[in-house]
Amino acid sequence: MQNRRSFINKLSKGSALSAIALYSPVSLFSQFTTKKTTMAKPFKIGIIGAENSHTAGFGKLFNIEKAFPGMEVKYVWGETEEFAKIAMEKGKIPKMVKDSNDMLGKIDGLIVDHRHGKFHLEPAIPFIKAGIPTFIDKPFCYRAKEGKAFLELAKKHGTPVTSFSSIANSYATYDIKKQLESLGTINQVVRSGRVNLDSEYGGVFFYGAHTIQPLLYLFDEPVVKVRINENGENSGANLIFKSGMLASLVFTTKKYGWQTFVETEEGVVELKSKAEEAKPGKNYVDMVEMFKTGKEPRKHEDIIHGVAILEALEKSISSGKWENVLSYDEI
Repeated sequence: MQNRRSFINKLSKGSALSAIALYSPVSLFSQFTTKKTTMAKPFKIGIIGAENSHTAGFGKLFNIEKAFPGMEVKYVWGETEEFAKIAMEKGKIPKMVKDSNDMLGKIDGLIVDHRHGKFHLEPAIPFIKAGIPTFIDKPFCYRAKEGKAFLELAKKHGTPVTSFSSIANSYATYDIKKQLESLGTINQVVRSGRVNLDSEYGGVFFYGAHTIQPLLYLFDEPVVKVRINENGENSGANLIFKSGMLASLVFTTKKYGWQTFVETEEGVVELKSKAEEAKPGKNYVDMVEMFKTGKEPRKHEDIIHGVAILEALEKSISSGKWENVLSYDEI
């Protein structure tokens, strides 16, 4: 991988990132009209990254369960040949490529899925330049500035891109959001979830998106400052939202899972979804809808805000202090 400076230069060259006037006049939707109306032709998906179990999961979803008829994962590139072969076997993915660029001209949609977010963006650049709709697994990236540059480049080329936590972008989250309408003003939130600040895959970035993004979906307001409370494995964090609402995060270490509690006039209550579990999940449905129509399920600003929060939390680990979360315009 190239260093960060050369990566930013690569994104910026010829794209004048701050110049909105350079955006392609082609709408996001026009280039997908033909695909939407001719879905009898198989829609071929390629995946970059196979170290995650998610890659085999995507193969199972499309190729074995046939959750979306007419769509299949056709190609995979793995960090190692062994990773790729495991994903191929478990997900019935027929073809492996030695170079991810070998998929150019052969696929209709791209999924990028590394364990560390710092590897997500660079290999996707040739595909967004080619107009291939792209889903990037959480975390979208490792640095907000790089992510903003990437999304502006995608917009210039009229290529739809999205990224989200499957925990956040779920029917359960939207059901809870509906419940919040009857609970009145919320001043305090407690959310627990698995986060390892020492993870080799980006520390707080690795699972942090699953802990933070649902709160952004539920409360529709930006986080303005954050602080990490570090105590070895027994650590946590605080988030202050624009309204002054305080979210206290408990980083769990013993069990995989997430819970959210809010303080109401009736006391502290746990937020639980009452929606029946649906398959395929909303995360997959929204990804496929973007692939077929070009409609992005999330605003670019929202994607970058989540990264900016994680970046501020990472900074707080070093400083031990409250850190401001940069706004989209400040990045």
